[in-house]
Amino acid sequence: MAEDVSPELDTRAWIRGIPALTGTPPNAGATQNDPAEFPSTPSALFLTWLRQAVDGGVAEPHVCALSTVDNEGIPDSRFLILKDVGDRGFWFSGSARSPKGVELKANPRASLAFYWRESGQQIRVRGVVREGGEPVRARDFVERSVTARAVATASRQSQELADSRDYERAVAGAVDSIEADPAFVSDDWRAWCLEPESVEFWQADPGRRHLRWLYRRSSDGTWTVTTLWP
Repeated sequence: MAEDVSPELDTRAWIRGIPALTGTPPNAGATQNDPAEFPSTPSALFLTWLRQAVDGGVAEPHVCALSTVDNEGIPDSRFLILKDVGDRGFWFSGSARSPKGVELKANPRASLAFYWRESGQQIRVRGVVREGGEPVRARDFVERSVTARAVATASRQSQELADSRDYERAVAGAVDSIEADPAFVSDDWRAWCLEPESVEFWQADPGRRHLRWLYRRSSDGTWTVTTLWP
């Protein structure tokens, strides 16, 4: 590794010198800091934070990192778009043939992580992932644009692509099929719900006295929330 670094550049010092925690937290009146005043469920607090993020100009606050584990126990992460959230959990979608689809089928435990630089906030969700029923996956697929549906139908996601023309032909053929049948839903499409067992809310502090609150689900389905050390 050292051979690839210019002797004039101290990479570690350069990386440490990049500004961090530059966001502006929501004003005190917009964010509660006392867990005794928090909603009874993490989904309710998440939606409050999400609305504040949207109102505060956070870019793409519904984008999150999904982490799964493959059959060798090696973690795998990718960014995707949150589709819905409610008392049951956090919804996202994709192809059953994709790496995340294959990994979730083998081991349906996963985590989601949101990071909002502009407001200095992050949210971590851990739990079990379950597939939604036919109406949920069909609605999710049909609500996508024609191009997005065509790509999802035609793509052999993450497989080696030898010739880009194969991809273009496959997508074009899928577009024709979908335009002829607007109600078409790919057999491989899935809507998944991560049903959380724990959700952590984190608010940055420039002095590193970060604020952290953890929701845990008890065996009877109710939630408790505690404050964590920074």
